[in-house]
Order: sequence, then structure tokens, then C-alpha cells
Amino acid sequence: MRNTLTTLAAAATTTLVLIAALRFGGAIDDTVLPGLPNPGPLTTWMLPGARTLANLLGALTAGLTLTAAFLLPGDGDSVAAHGWLLLRRTTILALAWAFTATALIVLTVSDVLGLPVDRLGYQTVLSFALSIDQGRALLLQAGLALTVAALSRGGVSRGLAAGTAVVAMVALLPPAFTGHAAGAGNHQVAVTGLALHILAASLWTGGLAGLLLVRRHRRFADTAARYSRLALACFAATAISGVAGAAVRLGGLTALFDSRYGSLVQLKVVALVIVGVIGAGHRSRTLPALRAGSPGAFLRLAAGELIVLAAAAGLAVALSRSPTPVPQEPDGPDPLVELLGFDMPAPPAAARLLGDPLPDMFFLTVVAVGILAYLAGVRRMRRAGHGWPVGRTLSWVGGMLLLAAVTGLGVARYAYVLFSVHMVQHMILSMAVPILLVGGAPITLALRTLRRPADPQVRGAREWLLLLLHSRPARLLSHPLVALAIYVTSLFGLYLSDLPGTLMRYHLGHLAMLVHFVFAGYLLFWVLIGVDPGRRRIHPAMLTVVHLLAMVAHAFFGFVLLQSTTVIAVDWYTAVHPPWAEPLLADQRLGASLAWAFGELPAVLVMLILVRQWIRSDEREQARLDRAADRAEHDGTDDDLARYNAFLAAAAKDSPPSPGTEPARTPHQ
Repeated sequence: MRNTLTTLAAAATTTLVLIAALRFGGAIDDTVLPGLPNPGPLTTWMLPGARTLANLLGALTAGLTLTAAFLLPGDGDSVAAHGWLLLRRTTILALAWAFTATALIVLTVSDVLGLPVDRLGYQTVLSFALSIDQGRALLLQAGLALTVAALSRGGVSRGLAAGTAVVAMVALLPPAFTGHAAGAGNHQVAVTGLALHILAASLWTGGLAGLLLVRRHRRFADTAARYSRLALACFAATAISGVAGAAVRLGGLTALFDSRYGSLVQLKVVALVIVGVIGAGHRSRTLPALRAGSPGAFLRLAAGELIVLAAAAGLAVALSRSPTPVPQEPDGPDPLVELLGFDMPAPPAAARLLGDPLPDMFFLTVVAVGILAYLAGVRRMRRAGHGWPVGRTLSWVGGMLLLAAVTGLGVARYAYVLFSVHMVQHMILSMAVPILLVGGAPITLALRTLRRPADPQVRGAREWLLLLLHSRPARLLSHPLVALAIYVTSLFGLYLSDLPGTLMRYHLGHLAMLVHFVFAGYLLFWVLIGVDPGRRRIHPAMLTVVHLLAMVAHAFFGFVLLQSTTVIAVDWYTAVHPPWAEPLLADQRLGASLAWAFGELPAVLVMLILVRQWIRSDEREQARLDRAADRAEHDGTDDDLARYNAFLAAAAKDSPPSPGTEPARTPHQ
């Protein structure tokens, strides 16, 4: 009964806030001007309503699967009864989400073309869904939602539930890469910030709903405590990403107070503060009350928090439909700025390459979380009385800072418009950054410092990490030849095709390309010189051969580019080619030369590490044999080496003479 009342109250609040915010922000205008296209009242009101419903269904789907897979205790390798019930409810929610996303395609076409829904043709809707970014994003979201629905019925394995939760979280993101954020200047911050904002807010809201549904679980207090830690992280991510996105769309601090869009942003900030205060109350008062067996206070606060979050969801949709106060150019938006997210840079110089920052929210988040988590692990090691090599800490922090520099300073800006700078960025991301990160041994630190949950039926971060390290995909990827193939493919497969231009036209594609560079390099060097558990134990001599093959492939790649007369990603680089730059082919050959030269120093460094490991491996083996010989001499028995020598002697004595060899004659013969 309480769940039903809370749901009705949240739905009513969202509806009222949405209608009021749409009216106030200017997103709804009932005026019909003669001669101008108008989609009609159905589309005008149904489009934001369907968008809000899709957001809430997505949040509930992701939150319920997250609760079932990660927050609730399991039953061995399977989810427990409450987790099974959440997955069954997820099926219905995911199907409704897919249907709503499909309806949004039709409503969006109606809104874009200014035609009522009943006047749209099938081919028009299909063409929009397959060829326009907004349509493809919604179609992808619908397909992923259907996948979640199928996976939620696929079984009760905790691994399958975790995979379902990951797919649900991915399904939240496609619409984030269209709309205000994608069309804004500096979309390196706006797009990634919006994606992070949506993900954090959805897990926060959906996780709370999942928590309310399992409040009768016998270990609900521990589940609520785990959710509280998640909610705190989501609160921080929502606040930071919201501020960054609002700064881009407002264009200045004055617009926060002088525009209706700014007023809606202020209301959203108020909602965030309210739920933050409620969350603090959860951690300070209601969690101890839950452990004492008094759930009433938690239920009241959680219901109020969910209603405020639902109101914030209505405000978010209204903001996405409302005109932003960013001033527009009199002749319309600059196509180059829409494509790049920034103005054409001046001719490159050392000060501009190392300054003139172009921060990207994704990499800034990765670097900040990576450094803070690593330092927290080192601190925990020292508090426990264990040492951790300073060199590993410096290696990890240096790798993270280099990652931030090459993706957020001026070099990132010039990498968009010059192939030569892009190639320098590629080499640093795929060689220098991974070598430093591998040297930090992060997996070893994580396994030593992550705490085991008090409940053995709960899988914490350490347990999931161990499962991942021992999984079949990890065993496959850690094979040296597979790691080498992935690394080489990122060179030849990418640049000898049309992929670079296609990926760089979309912020998500550009991010995926840069992440792949880091992943491919990290995987190869982790296999070659890593010390973390989980990698295959292979003799350094074989790893040296693999490294030599990688060096040969890298050199041959540079040679192929130097000899090529075809411009890579010609459509992209023609569209963004600076007027002060060298011709495209000359810049490409400069990039090939830099790629050839850059690989020498990291390759030599890795070779020295491999040779050192080879020597140490032989020393350890010899020391083992010496210890075995000493034990055998002390015990009066033969060691392995003595037995092996005896075996060879016996084999030589018993073997027949080789052809053409006359046996030795005895004296009496």
C-alpha cells in the first residue's frame, strides 16, 4: 500500500512540475501562426511527457537490476528470492521503456517536421530512425531496453544479473549525445557531463525505488548501507556534472539570474540540496535506526526523497525543451564550432599545445577517481602497517596526469584538426600512458586493500574483480598473441579504413577511439611487463619475442603511412583543415614520421624491463635448483638434477650403436 501511494505521489509531482516548468520556461507555446508548420497539441504535450516517462522507466530498470545484482545478498551463484522478484519486475519496466522510446521516435518526427502524428508516413518515420542522430539514438535505446527485458528472463545467475544491469545503464546514455549538449559549444564538457548526469541521477533514483521494494528483506539494513554509499557518489557526480552542463548552456553567471532557463536551473539546485539533506539524514540517523530494528523513519524519508527526485526529473525534461540563454550568432551557428565544439585554433606553438586547455568531462572524471582511489588504497595499506613502493605510486599518478594532459590540454584541441598532432596523441595514449599505469600495479593494490563484505553472500568490489580476472574473456584477452593482435589492429585496422573520420564526427565515437588506444596499450604492456595477478605466466623469453613483433608492426605501420599517397579520413580533415596548416598529405607524412620516431624510447624501455625479468627468472630458477640440491645432499637422496643426469647416462648406455659404428672389441677378441 505504501509503495502504491509513493508511486502515485511521485507521478503526480512529476506531472505537475513538468507542466509548470514547460510553461514557465517557454517550451510550450499554444499560439498557432498561419502558414507555419505546427505538430498539434498532441505532440506538443505528449513529447515531453513521453520523454519524462522514458527517463523514469529507464531509471527504474537500471536501479532494480543494480539492486538485484550488486546490493542484495545472493544465494551462492544465484540471486536471492528478492533479487529474482526485482528481475521479474524489470522485465515489465524494460518492455514499457522500449515501447516509450519507440513512441518518442514518432513524436520527435512530428515535432521536427511540424506535422501532426496522423499525417506522418511510415517511410518518413523509418528514415528518421535510421538516418538522423536523434532517431538512431532512440532506436538504439529501444533495442537495448528489449535486450534488458530478454536478459532479465534469461536465468537467475548473479553474473547474468550483473550483465543485465550493465546493459540497462548503457541504455540510459544514447539520447545524451543529441539535443542541447551535442549542439552546444564545448560539447567535450556538455555531452560527457550530461551522460554522467543522467547515469548518476538514474542510479540514484532507481536504486532508491529498488530499495523500497525490498524493505522486508531480513538484511535490509546492510543493503540500505550499501545503497547509501552509492547514493553519496551519485550525489557528487550529479552535482558536479550538473554545474558543468549548466555553465555551458547558460553562457555566464548573469544568465542564471536574468533568464527563465536560469530560474529552472535554480529550482533544480534546490531539489538537489533537499535530497542531499535527506541523504545526510539517512546516514546519520535512519541507518542506525534500521540496525536497531526500526524501519519507519527510513520509509518516510525515502518516500520524500523519491518524490523530490521525481520532481527533479520533470525539471530536467523541461530544461531540455526550453530555449537556452546562450547568445546566438546573427548569421546562425558556426558549422565548424558545431562540428568541433570550439573555434579554429591559431597556428600551433609550444605554449598553445601545453596550454589553451580543452577539458573533457569523461577523462577528467577518470583521472580524478583513479588518482583518489589509488591514494586511498596506499593510505589504507600504510595504516595496516604494510608498505607500498613509492615508485609504483609515482608511476600510476604520472600515468593519470599524462592522460589528463594529452586529452585536456591544447594538444587535444589540435588533435581534432591536424593528423600529425592526432598521431602524437595516439602514441602517448597507447604507449607512454599504459606503461606508466601498468607500472602502478593497480590490481594488486585493489586486491590488498578492498575490504571483504561482512556477509559472505554479498559480492563486493573485490569479489567481482576476482571473478573478472578468472573469467574466460580475461583469460583470452591476456594471451600474448591476442593482446598483440588487438594492439596491431588498432594501428592498421583503424587508419587503413574510413573509421577515423566517422568516429571523429561524433563525440561518443571520438571518446571510444581514445579509450581503445589506452585499453589496447594497457592490455599489451600488462601482458608483457605487468606484475598484477590474473595475467598468464609466460617465460620472459617468449614475451620478448612478442614485444619484438609489436616493434616490427609499429615500424612497418610508420613505413606504410610514409609511403601512402591516400589521405586518411579525407572528408573529416578537409572539413576542419586550418588555413595556416600544411597540405593534408604533408601533415599526414609528418604524423607518420612522428609515429615511427616516438615508438623507439618506450620500446627500448620495455625491452630493458623484459631482459631484467628474464635475468631474474633465471636467477630464481637457479636458486631453486641450488636449494633442491642442498636439501638432497642433507637428506642423502638424489635431487631432480642428479636424477635427470642419471637418466641421461642410463639412456646413453642402453642405446644401440649408431649405424656405421663398429662396437668396441674386448681384449680376447
